[in-house]
Amino acid sequence: MKDKIHPQYHAKAQVRCACGNVFEIGSTKDFLETEVCSKCHPFYTGKDKFIDKAGRVEKFRQKVAKKEVAPKKKKVSKKKV
Repeated sequence: MKDKIHPQYHAKAQVRCACGNVFEIGSTKDFLETEVCSKCHPFYTGKDKFIDKAGRVEKFRQKVAKKEVAPKKKKVSKKKV
């Protein structure tokens, strides 16, 4: 391996999750922040998180209704004589 081209490796890099879990791993960065870890991820915990999809559906329906109301513009083509 060539010298002075590789990043510094931290054997005890600290990782902090949004749930409050803190653990150590090996990394090229000395501190990492994450939103989901093995303590709070639904796949590992077996608990599903409730996601409000009704708001998305209503937003989509409003968007479609808005398009149906608006008249379509016709293209005006210029003919060369």
